[in-house]
Amino acid sequence: MGFRVKTVAEKWPKEHKSYMLVANHASMLDIMLMLVVIKQPFVFIGKKELGRVPIFGFFYRRTCILVDRQNQKSRKAAFEEAQRRLKQENSVCIFPEGGVPHDRNIVLDTFKDGAFRLAIDHQIPIIPITFHDTKKRFSYEFFSGSPGKLRVKIHSFLCTKGLEQQDRRNLKEETYKIIYDELTKPTVT
Repeated sequence: MGFRVKTVAEKWPKEHKSYMLVANHASMLDIMLMLVVIKQPFVFIGKKELGRVPIFGFFYRRTCILVDRQNQKSRKAAFEEAQRRLKQENSVCIFPEGGVPHDRNIVLDTFKDGAFRLAIDHQIPIIPITFHDTKKRFSYEFFSGSPGKLRVKIHSFLCTKGLEQQDRRNLKEETYKIIYDELTKPTVT
């Protein structure tokens, strides 16, 4: 499709270790980009609705734990499946914004709690990841986008050892700040 990926990592994930992968979400391209950048096994937690997108949905359903966010039973089942996968030493990827913001002027939308709750429950590190350029290269608007560079920054991991659920808000805010700062003042060129 004409994309060149440039990844800069402060630290790389180790094999046979579970992580919570947390990235900003601005395009359908983010899912493919995560698959290119992270080499060890992981599973996405994603919106059930995307499973209906032609062609993409076929692959999405096979690589994701699908969740209907409007359904409490579905949210609980997705959370339990994620816990099962983490016990198998897989990593989990969640885009904590919960979807792509409709307003293109939003740099980074508010984060939801799920990724941080799971990371604390399983005492696994959070890996903040910033995806630059995906909104510009492959947005949801028709007749927009272009080939070119996709910059990725894998940040230092955030430790959750010893944290409890009451620490979730601070952990979420710290992760948000890391990604937001990279989006607004890029260190990857």
